[in-house]
Amino acid sequence: MARTARTSRISMKSTSGKVLASVALLGVAASVAGLGTYGSFTSTTSASETVTAGTVDVKLGADGTAANRLSVAATGVVPGDSIQRAVTLSNTGNQNFGGVTLTTAPVGTATLLTTDALNGLQLTVDACTVPWTEAGTAPAYTYTCAGTTTQVLAPRQIIGTDVVLNNLQSITTAKADNLRVTATLPTTAGNTFQNLTSTVSLAFTATQRAATSR
Repeated sequence: MARTARTSRISMKSTSGKVLASVALLGVAASVAGLGTYGSFTSTTSASETVTAGTVDVKLGADGTAANRLSVAATGVVPGDSIQRAVTLSNTGNQNFGGVTLTTAPVGTATLLTTDALNGLQLTVDACTVPWTEAGTAPAYTYTCAGTTTQVLAPRQIIGTDVVLNNLQSITTAKADNLRVTATLPTTAGNTFQNLTSTVSLAFTATQRAATSR
């Protein structure tokens, strides 16, 4: 009798253990099912990109030096005379230029020297592959080229807006052009030009290169 009772108790405990295990498995299955119904797997990645703008910067040589004689005035000019001045034009930015233009405008009261397109002052710009050799003293400077001369601006009336300059080395970053600016009073200028005075400003404008995919 005693053995039978002991055996019965063991059997009851064993059955109870199986029931508890089954309940636990059902609970795990329910948890997994819950994740599939109400949640989702996620993944995140990130990156950064730095953008730096380029610079377009055109400069003239120091005023009053051999690299920029444009501010030196000319006096006593008669028909047939030419006024030569040197200037260095440099690309000091970190981008190539799309182009360079020259705007010349009268300062103060305009006179026939700048308003007469045919008989007034005519402008020419040339470039030399090496710095111009300067001779003479202010204001009667003359310049010769020991290298190769290239025409940057063909002869035209001295006044103009955004006139395109050609054959420039300074289109490329860190390059420079040795320019000779020549203003000539034509031999056709008559007596009405006597004692006239005009001041002309010269502004060089560089534009950015064409946009590309970076």
